[in-house]
Amino acid sequence: MMMFNLEVSTSLVLCFLPALFLFVLVKFKALLFSSSSSSSKNPKLPRSYPFIGSIFAINANSERNTQWTSEMALASPSQTVVINRPVFRQFVFTANPANVRHILRTHFQNYEKGDFFRVAVGDLLGDGIFNADGEKWKFQRQVASHEFNTKSLRKFIEEVVESELSDRLIPVLSAAAANNTVLDLQDILQRFTFDNVCRISFGYDPAYLSPSLANEKFAQAFEDSVRISSQRLQSFHPLIWKIKRYLNVGSEKDLRIAVNQVRDFAKKVVKEKKEELKENASLSSVDLLSRFLSSGHSEENFVTDIVISFIIAGRDTTSAALVWFFWLVSRHERVETQILSEITDKSESKMYDEVKEMVYTHAALSESMRLYPPVPLDGRQAVDDDILPDRTVVKRGTRVYYHPFAMGRSEEIWGKDWAEFRPERWLKEDPVTGGRQFVAKDVYEYPVFQAGPRICLGKEMAVLQMKSIASGVLRRFKVIPVIESNKEPVFMTYLTSKMKGGLPVRIEERKQGLE
Repeated sequence: MMMFNLEVSTSLVLCFLPALFLFVLVKFKALLFSSSSSSSKNPKLPRSYPFIGSIFAINANSERNTQWTSEMALASPSQTVVINRPVFRQFVFTANPANVRHILRTHFQNYEKGDFFRVAVGDLLGDGIFNADGEKWKFQRQVASHEFNTKSLRKFIEEVVESELSDRLIPVLSAAAANNTVLDLQDILQRFTFDNVCRISFGYDPAYLSPSLANEKFAQAFEDSVRISSQRLQSFHPLIWKIKRYLNVGSEKDLRIAVNQVRDFAKKVVKEKKEELKENASLSSVDLLSRFLSSGHSEENFVTDIVISFIIAGRDTTSAALVWFFWLVSRHERVETQILSEITDKSESKMYDEVKEMVYTHAALSESMRLYPPVPLDGRQAVDDDILPDRTVVKRGTRVYYHPFAMGRSEEIWGKDWAEFRPERWLKEDPVTGGRQFVAKDVYEYPVFQAGPRICLGKEMAVLQMKSIASGVLRRFKVIPVIESNKEPVFMTYLTSKMKGGLPVRIEERKQGLE
């Protein structure tokens, strides 16, 4: 017992030492200012102090880290900025396409997810594909790649998305329109995409988007797990949250409870799938989870990690992209008119064929993700010392972040009108038909779906799903945000982006209809 008390006392001392040190530094801040340095080349670069780095600026911008680092990167001549974090750590943020290509492709082997990220989000993601390096990552990617063929995409759109639209989303929106109810569109879209990813990836229907819109414990646990895991990445030092985890206090106690609920749900999905495969050995309707369980790698924790990773991929990123899309379209009547015209032109086709041909809607979605990317920041850790193409020196172990949010606001990439929501920048005239043709941007200038060997496997599936939802909703309804017209929602970043407080909307049935 005495040894236990000693351990706890030592842990508490360690926990409060950084705070005590920070307090002393604040008291003598004037003295430290005389020894601080800032770059004359980038006036937005924060002051950096001995040992604690730029902790004052980091803490002051903790609620807008994405916007803050974007502003600094874009103010730099090289579009790269190095931030000194406490205890002699450095983070590099870059919006330079040459650097992005270097990190994600040409020097891919030197930039891994790394221990810093893997440990911070490990309680939630474990060894899932988004948290893995090396052979574990290669295996998961190889197995998952079989699910993203044309046959699977058509099945996903015509069976899963179409039924979820007609049987669940449309009735919910119709009821809201009839009753003049205010809905949180962000919540509705998360429910929709959660059902979708579970059905296509695991052959499991959680029916989360039901008329009652029940407040499921899993959903809140998932939100808490993602939020607290991402907050670990912003900690003064990993030792702080590790001590809190050891003591099981504060946010770490909340995280443990939330992660247990998430993993219990995932384990339930895995257990039911195993039983289903035992009863029916036929692989006529294989899903992603069945492929993993049939691959010889069926250890429970590993497969559970895979399930959680694909929920994040299918639920959070797609819903994040869509909520900003609907908000932007509601503010740009000209764009909405163009989309409606395209929906009318294609309305006689099968849904899969219809959405494949919706080039203007594709352009509007791409433009929305340029300004509000679902994953606004993504990081790697340098395995060895390196020098980026813009001559930024990267020491072994340094975190290097490429910055899709900043790149979407780069005048060098998009021109002086970068701030405009203009889908036409993605289109050109087809010389054969005279119609419009979608023109993709170089992936290292627009890394919204990552790039290189880790480029998103589900990119085409996500785009088709978003086009299907846009078509299905806008054909029947007008979405009207219940916020001040001149007020922009707050862009937040956890592991993926969020709209702070959700997006309250009213739904109006279109009088003429577009059927």
